[in-house]
Amino acid sequence: MEEQAQQLKHLAATDLLRLSLRVFKTKPIRTFLTIMGMSVGIGTVMFLISMGYGLQFILIGKLVTTEDSLMALGVSYPAESELNINPQTVQAITDMPNVGEISPMAEFPAEIKVEGSTGLIVAKVIEPSYFRLSGLIPDTGKAFEAGERGIVLSSQAAKLLNLPPDQTSIGKEIGLKLTYQGMNDQEGAGEEIVLGEPIKLSGIIADDTQAPFAFVSAVAIGKKPPFYKEVLLKATNIDFVEALRDELIEQGFIISARLDLVNQAKKVMNIITTILGVFGIAALIVSAIGMFNTMIVGFLERIYEVGIMKSLGATDRDVKNLFLMESLLMGLSGGLGGVTLGIVAGKSVNFILSILAQRLGGDPIRLFITPGWFVVTTLILSSMIGLIAGFWPAHRSTTLSPKEAFKTR
Repeated sequence: MEEQAQQLKHLAATDLLRLSLRVFKTKPIRTFLTIMGMSVGIGTVMFLISMGYGLQFILIGKLVTTEDSLMALGVSYPAESELNINPQTVQAITDMPNVGEISPMAEFPAEIKVEGSTGLIVAKVIEPSYFRLSGLIPDTGKAFEAGERGIVLSSQAAKLLNLPPDQTSIGKEIGLKLTYQGMNDQEGAGEEIVLGEPIKLSGIIADDTQAPFAFVSAVAIGKKPPFYKEVLLKATNIDFVEALRDELIEQGFIISARLDLVNQAKKVMNIITTILGVFGIAALIVSAIGMFNTMIVGFLERIYEVGIMKSLGATDRDVKNLFLMESLLMGLSGGLGGVTLGIVAGKSVNFILSILAQRLGGDPIRLFITPGWFVVTTLILSSMIGLIAGFWPAHRSTTLSPKEAFKTR
């Protein structure tokens, strides 16, 4: 008899689950609206946070087009110093510890021509590795490769030659006349180099912010420049980037690091994502208040039921677990609905934007990105909100005696 009495005092987990699901049948409209309110709030959080991550992915993707560019440093003298980097300085930089690779860039005035059209530009004489270390990728065509006599124009330079900045211009033969000025030449005089054979256009970079320029393969020129405007160096490891930067700054150089840009961009985007998250959480709080209200009203309507359960032998823990189980299921259901709404809304916007971008000649856009860990965190958060919403009714039910409960009838 004692064992039977002990068994009556505790509800099995399956019984708790079955009784908890009963609220979905007895109060379907109220339960549905409560879950829908939670879903809308959580869906708003998912939507806004996903947009923040998508914006960060797009921005970082624009900054980091190659892995090597993260470990690269741009080395140059301040513009006011009117200094240029000579070959001896290039060698000294090459010999520095933790420098794995360098790619110098020389800048000189040049004249280009194609099919009767001519224009004055800034010619940047480089090795093909410059594209990889700088992260530059032509918007049309491709960068020239090692040993290839190629040229990559800016969109402004292409306009000078009446070349459309599209695939139809790739492969055009371009004549080039370059002037190697002396280190201290301010009059524009210098050694004039005219290419005996035209070079083929490899790619076009969309850049309307700078004066017309062109990247010219050093192989096509044949003669090494007397000095350089900039040197790109790649550290042997990403951990050495900051140390190299500090050492070169002490030597009087101006340093530009893609890693610094990425870190700054991440900070800015984290702030934006946080602000978006605050707006989303505000919507979640409103829906959570609705769930608190539903649980409290549900408890007040079921006081008599609590008295019957206790008079039949249910313990305080059983009644408490029943309310907590109900609120947990409602919170988790709201979380699942919110995650579904947020992801579907984000993917729908991505689909529409991609179609619009492709019709305008661009690439598909992923403005909304939802990390897997954020989905799991959201489900855990929604379950916790459910438990918190059910805490007061659950606690109040433990202090309610059968006699008090029957007085409500």
